[in-house]
Amino acid sequence: MTIATTTHLNLPGTARPALELYRSVFGGDLTTVTYGDAGMPADAPGADRIVFGHLESSEGFRVMAYDVPGQDGGDLTAGSTRRENGLTITDRPFFLSIRAESLDEATRYWDGLADGATVIEPLAASPWSPGFGMLTDRFGVTWVVDVAAPRA
Repeated sequence: MTIATTTHLNLPGTARPALELYRSVFGGDLTTVTYGDAGMPADAPGADRIVFGHLESSEGFRVMAYDVPGQDGGDLTAGSTRRENGLTITDRPFFLSIRAESLDEATRYWDGLADGATVIEPLAASPWSPGFGMLTDRFGVTWVVDVAAPRA
């Protein structure tokens, strides 16, 4: 038996641009269904918003997102994250973590996610990884990007 998990992001009306950014960074096939597609009257407010969004790449990246009804802008990812004296201080319930096989690959992901982001820890070598960094993207999602350490 195998099991696969997929992160599901609950966003305040920004699911489409978030999924499009992630597709530009990670590639893959994007499926979106709007509330209108699912039966909401086309002229109703929010009918063009995403009720189901799914991105999956052949390399295994998967994420889902939808627009929370009644939310328009704002921040549904309450909390904050910072690095202090080598420690991550946060009150957020989760981060998304991407582990690359090389620093070049990690840098490519980092550069794509960093547009409009708040950098928490710049992508650089760390005691446990050839590359480690943290940022909160412009949609309020905090990402950990690192490079798999060589096996001993």
